[in-house]
Amino acid sequence: MAAHGAVALLLCAVTASAQAQAAAPALTLEAAAQAAIQRLPQTQAASHRSEAAEALRRASERWTPEAPALETALKSDRIGSKAGAREVSIGLAVPLWLPGERAASRALAEAELAALTPSQQAAALVAVAELRAAWWGLHLARNEQALMRARLTHAEQLAADVAKRVRAGDLARADQHQADGAVAAAQMELAQAQAAQVQAGQALQALIGPLPAPGAEASLSDQAEAAPDAAAAVDPAAALQAHPLLRELAARAEIAQRSAALNRVQTRASPELSLSTARDRGAFGEPYGQALTLALRLPLGAGEHHSARQSAALAELAEAQARLSLARERIAAEVQAAQGRAQLARVGLQAAERRAQLADEAQGFFEKSFRLGQADLPTRLRVALEAFEAQRQALRARIELAQAVSQWRQALGLLPAAPTE
Repeated sequence: MAAHGAVALLLCAVTASAQAQAAAPALTLEAAAQAAIQRLPQTQAASHRSEAAEALRRASERWTPEAPALETALKSDRIGSKAGAREVSIGLAVPLWLPGERAASRALAEAELAALTPSQQAAALVAVAELRAAWWGLHLARNEQALMRARLTHAEQLAADVAKRVRAGDLARADQHQADGAVAAAQMELAQAQAAQVQAGQALQALIGPLPAPGAEASLSDQAEAAPDAAAAVDPAAALQAHPLLRELAARAEIAQRSAALNRVQTRASPELSLSTARDRGAFGEPYGQALTLALRLPLGAGEHHSARQSAALAELAEAQARLSLARERIAAEVQAAQGRAQLARVGLQAAERRAQLADEAQGFFEKSFRLGQADLPTRLRVALEAFEAQRQALRARIELAQAVSQWRQALGLLPAAPTE
């Protein structure tokens, strides 16, 4: 095998699938994220939740907290008596707002309506976190399989060369056993890599749905996400102002505050104004009389029930504010950690690529020495294994850098986006 042939074969194996499907559009991380978001229960129920929140807002703008009620009654002594007394009444009862209750109800309804979008965006960000892990996990498994396939091809070619030299008497049969053992080891690792790729593909399908066709993992785009812009890198606190998780928690805190304000004014049940008219007679044959009644029903108080509701509302408010404060600190720390991991991953990639280059050159030297009989087979196998391990680390480092950038964007609350040219 010519110098550097193993690494050239490896690179061809890693990129062969993408080149074979170049005509077909590759599935990008952005498209996969949209597919995962559309499958979310929160997304599918979004229109109904919006309608419910809008209905509550319209209800808070009504003149009465509840719909009026129609009342009617009939009184008669005809059962067991012939006196013939009778009274028929009909009326309308209208609930009334407590002082400040209407404005507080409107504020609460508007807060709940405004919280719908942050809630959906937060759910989407949580789903994208799982997608990013599954996406790069599949890319890593796919590269591992290509690497193991290239290693098997290289081991089989080496075993064939050793077999020729054994038949020519240049090498011993023990060398043939070592070469065949390297082939068996490569076959085992290839099987393990194939199993890992199947598992990684199933994890991705669970988030975005079935892939277009069997083996469609090869049509996934290898393009990494764009690193956060300079403003986010320099001042993460400013970038977190639009973080979906913080916006959702802030919206929940606003709802809790509005709910507590509403409970403060709801010190009793709603008053009720009723207007009724009645026609009655005292005995059979007497003319009917007409009466008009205007009444006001005013509950005296809610007692301990109101105190319990108010305490619960204040507890919800305190918990929501505490969650928001803790989340700000946690997300700020995650952003710094993710930024540091991305920087270290970039350095690690440079080192891994340098090591792979040196291992490739060393393998070329030992291949030539082995063909000239200046190096034994164990040394040749060891150098080949080191070269493949170095190339594996380089491939892993590329995926780890892309994943670190994704985690950095995730910490900042950014959805997947490709680099802009």
